[in-house]
Amino acid sequence: MKDFFQTGRFKALLVACVVVAGIMAYAGANGRLQAAPQELLTAALTPIQKVTALFSNGLSGVVDRFLRLDSIVEENEQLKADNAQLRQQLVELDQYKAENEAFRSANNLKKEHPDYTLLPGVVIGRDPLDQFYSFTIDVGWKNGVEKGNVVVSEHGYLVGMVLDSTYTSAKVVTILNPALNVACMVSRTRDNGLVTGSDVLASEGLCLMNNLPRSTQATVGDEVITTGMGEVFPEGLLVGRVTEIANDATGQSMQAKIQPGEDISAVKQVLVLLDTGEAVSGGESDADASSDAQTDASSGDQSGAE
Repeated sequence: MKDFFQTGRFKALLVACVVVAGIMAYAGANGRLQAAPQELLTAALTPIQKVTALFSNGLSGVVDRFLRLDSIVEENEQLKADNAQLRQQLVELDQYKAENEAFRSANNLKKEHPDYTLLPGVVIGRDPLDQFYSFTIDVGWKNGVEKGNVVVSEHGYLVGMVLDSTYTSAKVVTILNPALNVACMVSRTRDNGLVTGSDVLASEGLCLMNNLPRSTQATVGDEVITTGMGEVFPEGLLVGRVTEIANDATGQSMQAKIQPGEDISAVKQVLVLLDTGEAVSGGESDADASSDAQTDASSGDQSGAE
């Protein structure tokens, strides 16, 4: 028992009794002795009430956020759907713009060459072994497509010529092929030359324009168009622009590098000039014959590449 009076518990109890006695004495002196127990209880419970209130408010906030979570998720999904719809509308707008531009180009081409029927075609295959990017389109005999038909892009730039056709498709050899020769001229200076492909430049998507006169005033940026000579390619078809001009290997004439107006390696839609086949049905030019021979030798059957 003696040890108890020396413990911390006894000392704490003694302090509590002193405090209570003091409060009771103070209450008695001020006439509030009867309310003292209630005040003591209130003082003791106040910290607990504060903690309880904080916990209650926090729990209420958590419950509220939890209840709102479903609506937030729903709003987020709606925003995602709206965003996807807007992106789709932008894609469709770009398609409409491209189709409208292509329609205007085709309409202009039709006005410039009223004697030709323009047949739309879609590229459905490419020959992976052909460095000159020959391709197959989804129109053939049943659509009136024949060997020798000229092929242009949807924007009106010369792309190549039909090499062969089946009932439902046709193979096109491009202007990047060295076997295809096109009589052209520089639109601004009216200097004539021969546009053809090049083994060296094909990987860059470029052609060569040979036999320009040494006196030519052609310069970088000049437009190159077909002349119509040889009755193979119609006059006035857009080909591309001059990117470089220099002396040829012989030094007797000038030679220009030509950037085709259409990316030959990536073209997806074309127009076939159907009536051109009638112009060459009576016999092939030297350029046509060399084109057929070299292309047949250098390219495999397109149908195997589809």
